[in-house]
Amino acid sequence: MRCIVARASIIAAVETSSVFEPSRFSTASLRASPFDETIRRALAAAFDAIHPGAAVKKYLREHPLPDKRKFVLGLGKAACAMTNALADGLTLTDALVITKYASPLTVESATVILGDHPIPGESSLRAGTSAMEFLSRLTKDDLLVCLISGGGSALMSAPLISLGDLQILTSELLKCGARIDEINTLRRHLDRLKGGGLVELSNGAQVISLILSDVVGDSLEAIASGPTAPDPTTYADVLSIIEKYELKDKIPASVIPALRETAKPDNPKFSTVQNHLVGSNSIALGTARSHLLAHGFYAEIVNSNLQGEARDVGKEMARRLKSDMNSRPRPFCLLAGGETTVTLAGNGRGGRNQEVVLGAVGELAGLKDVLLLSIATDGEDGPTDAAGAVVTGETAHRAEALQMDWKSFQSANDAYTFFAALGDLIKTGPSGTNVNDIILAFAL
Repeated sequence: MRCIVARASIIAAVETSSVFEPSRFSTASLRASPFDETIRRALAAAFDAIHPGAAVKKYLREHPLPDKRKFVLGLGKAACAMTNALADGLTLTDALVITKYASPLTVESATVILGDHPIPGESSLRAGTSAMEFLSRLTKDDLLVCLISGGGSALMSAPLISLGDLQILTSELLKCGARIDEINTLRRHLDRLKGGGLVELSNGAQVISLILSDVVGDSLEAIASGPTAPDPTTYADVLSIIEKYELKDKIPASVIPALRETAKPDNPKFSTVQNHLVGSNSIALGTARSHLLAHGFYAEIVNSNLQGEARDVGKEMARRLKSDMNSRPRPFCLLAGGETTVTLAGNGRGGRNQEVVLGAVGELAGLKDVLLLSIATDGEDGPTDAAGAVVTGETAHRAEALQMDWKSFQSANDAYTFFAALGDLIKTGPSGTNVNDIILAFAL
């Protein structure tokens, strides 16, 4: 095997496992619960169900690929696992893998580029240039298999503005609390490869994309900013997002003049393109629910399209749990999934899942035998080494004993420090998959 890892500064390869051991989901509050093992095994089952390699192999069993020269472009956090699964039993002409963490590939010859995330950087530009060179080798007689997963928007970039301006724009969008679909709408209109741009550069080759969804609602144009999908959004939609978040005077002057119109569904180049969703948040939630039902829980998926301010979502999930405690027999679990946002007001550490859980502390304080957790399925919650966190009815009291006021940590957007002190951060390490976030709320 020849694997070339290119980046401005090389980082160590990170192994990811195809089996998610329940021990990876342990925290102090879970260990104190009599249902600890059941809850952790439900999480492990959910992560296994969305393992990218398993999703790709399932597709291939049901849809054999045509007999053509096969080129593979893997893009996103799950790109290595998806490429390994595709290469098992197939002969590939060449493969380019653009990802965040490199794990060992079984492909005979592949180029792996580690891009930057969540803010695109020099490595992301290198990835974009390499992708365009890779596409230039294709002919109309070839097959391009694209393996697309979360993170692809930042990891690969061929921007129509300078990198510095793109970084400022991305930072402002993240800071103001814009939804991921809104962020990716701007990205599509400012990039040569996004919004169907990859198809336009593929020289008429047949394109089959296998997609692991990391966006709420599974809109194909939003996943990795839709490199192989037509884009229904318009220039006017971009301007409305800029106006909605009052960004006109905060973003670089180069942005609006550089906006381009993207490839639309009626573009004839999409006649040779197939986009297939092979993994999603709904699959993860359904698997966790089935596991809990099999172990004596009542379990209900209450929302698979969560969006909004993270702390507010946490508070509302806690309120729903409190309300249902009066009408449901225990043990029961309410399941939800999606992707929240955090509007930064402080300079603390954390991520949207930790912020969700911190938002539930006050609502659950003093309640007996309740537990709420929120976890990022990619194993990375914001710029931290945690995937999420756990709160119980005892959390506020335990924090008070340590002279910690949860409200002050919330004001500082410092959920990481708060839950680290309590031993209630979930630290799985990078999972190799990504289908948004999972929230489980229990009355035990």
